[in-house]
Amino acid sequence: MKANTTFKIAVMPGDGVGLEIMPPCLEVLNKVVRKVGGFDLDFEEAQAGAQVYLDTGNTYAEGAKQTAHAADAILLGAMGLPDVRYGDGTEITPQLDLRFDLKLYAGVRPVRPLPGVPLPLSDVRARNMDFVLIRESTEGLFASHNKGQVEDDQIARDTLVITRDVCEKLFDFSFRLAQQRRAQGSKGDLVCVDKANIFSSYAFFRKIFDERARGFPDISTQRLYVDAMSMNMLLKPWEYDVMVMENMFGDILSDLGAGLMGGLGFAPSADIGDDHAVFQPCHGSAPDIAGQGIVNPTAMLLSAAMMLDWLGDKHDVAAAVKGGEILKAAVDRAFEGGGLITRELGGTATMMDVCEAVNAEI
Repeated sequence: MKANTTFKIAVMPGDGVGLEIMPPCLEVLNKVVRKVGGFDLDFEEAQAGAQVYLDTGNTYAEGAKQTAHAADAILLGAMGLPDVRYGDGTEITPQLDLRFDLKLYAGVRPVRPLPGVPLPLSDVRARNMDFVLIRESTEGLFASHNKGQVEDDQIARDTLVITRDVCEKLFDFSFRLAQQRRAQGSKGDLVCVDKANIFSSYAFFRKIFDERARGFPDISTQRLYVDAMSMNMLLKPWEYDVMVMENMFGDILSDLGAGLMGGLGFAPSADIGDDHAVFQPCHGSAPDIAGQGIVNPTAMLLSAAMMLDWLGDKHDVAAAVKGGEILKAAVDRAFEGGGLITRELGGTATMMDVCEAVNAEI
């Protein structure tokens, strides 16, 4: 076990509310480090996003991409502004470039309601839902990012790409996560979500899933079409543990999952590859509320907790794993009394109200 390890963290605040939520998040992380000990975090800012594009004509500031690539982990706020676009009409999205450049094939989207946070589902069993959606993050329909074609203003084409190499890594990652969760007391089963009855690409996706499943005979598996999965996520989300799917399906269903636990402000995420990882809230830059101090920072804080857990696990630093557990538990305790209600849920809690409550619990 390593002791007193220093992790280099590339900090990318980005645009809009990302600029607001990052400073208090770093303060919370520093408090966790002081409490736990045994490791340190060395933050280095790397600017990228829509505003950088407006200012310089490039999506990354000078040296920012190199900083991100050399870091042990990347902590990202939010990137993009709806009115800042490329010539083809698509938004400025350096966060997608990171996924492609660093081969971050596993998009990890936990769905777990926080104690005390109102939920849209009235069924009391909704409080028991705790599943992880794994979204392939480099291929699928997103493989056509900035590569689509429009012919004579009459026909538009984007191509879905599924490769064996990425699928095998993705499925092995998902099976191992199911094993880890089962060891921690979860059901530890895995659902492959696809549209294999219609598209050959998804039939290929499922075929590889079946092949990799043979190497994990201890994990119970299901196969569901994405439309059925969408319905089941609303009717009985508490029945699922881990699910894996293609990029576009994951993009859509992860937002559905965020809605099930109260909204995007509560939805953390990670994009993980063999050597690198990016941690960021699922929400966007929300320019309509930027600068008002009312953004919900919970997803940012939970993403930071995921970062500590991943760093500790990858580098065998138990103190970092403990730090992630402490931060996650502090977020839970801050909300469990029911008095901390954020603005999107009709409450009055500001960004700093949430951060100060979490700090107090740490």
